[in-house]
Amino acid sequence: MVIKSTTVLCVKRYGQTVMGSDGQVTLGSSVIKHTARKIRKLYKDSVLVGFAGSAADGLSLLERLEAKLEEFRGNLLRACVELAKDWRMDRNLRRLEALLLVADRERMLLLSGTGDVIEPDEPVLAIGSGGDYARASAYALYRNTDMSAEDIVKISLEIAGEICIYTNRNFVIEKLE
Repeated sequence: MVIKSTTVLCVKRYGQTVMGSDGQVTLGSSVIKHTARKIRKLYKDSVLVGFAGSAADGLSLLERLEAKLEEFRGNLLRACVELAKDWRMDRNLRRLEALLLVADRERMLLLSGTGDVIEPDEPVLAIGSGGDYARASAYALYRNTDMSAEDIVKISLEIAGEICIYTNRNFVIEKLE
């Protein structure tokens, strides 16, 4: 699935999990909003979730994930696997066009409507049209500096915003200590 909107990046380092996103909303080739919030804290503020794609679809999936987290008492992996199964199997959910990036203190996961629940080898993950730029920058900083997760996220989003036309520089950054 090619998502032509936004950048969401997550980095874990030194006991911190940090997720950041830009705030741009586009409709076709026009910018409609500059300050959207594409990241939320769920389940007693212990889980970070960001989405790329259709806002309505992303928010619908966030609500479903929140229900799964409640059902499975905060077990992130179990909640994500169950959501991915529903998303793939349910005829109406299958039409939702979004990707989710989900993280807690222990793991980070990418979820898609094709049933993907992907945990990266390194604690860096990104989605959206600027995701590859942000992820490449974050890898370079993670591997070659001692920067904090928050600094890596900020600088990498800046770089993605310089390259990707669907990414602006109005960032929302959330963290778990």
